[in-house]
Amino acid sequence: EVQLQASGGGLVQAGGSLRLSCAASGFTFDDYAIGWFRQVPGKEREGVSCISSSDGSTYYNYAVKGRFTISSDIAKKTVYLQMNSLNSEDTAVYYCAATSGSSTFYCSSHHIRREYHYWGQGTQVTVSS
Repeated sequence: EVQLQASGGGLVQAGGSLRLSCAASGFTFDDYAIGWFRQVPGKEREGVSCISSSDGSTYYNYAVKGRFTISSDIAKKTVYLQMNSLNSEDTAVYYCAATSGSSTFYCSSHHIRREYHYWGQGTQVTVSS
């Protein structure tokens, strides 16, 4: 029933920006965490950012901190990831994921858990150097 749709990826030059969207359906934003992950072929999936509804905490991994911003629109049931100052190392398939309940366990200012309950299909981000 729960579905997540990631979109907004594309090809961008280094230094450019993209805004990813994660549209949710069949999901109640009461006690939730939404995470963004990325993966390149042959490498383990990496947590990028997350937001928790419990206390509004957000997390950014060190590679994107200061460049990426996560936000949510409850009315539109959508979570966004604004990505600025992109570089070639940001090239990956980006996935959005969600959990319900225990949101601060899955997302806090200090960590992002890797085992989220629901996953959307990825959107490709390619940064040319």
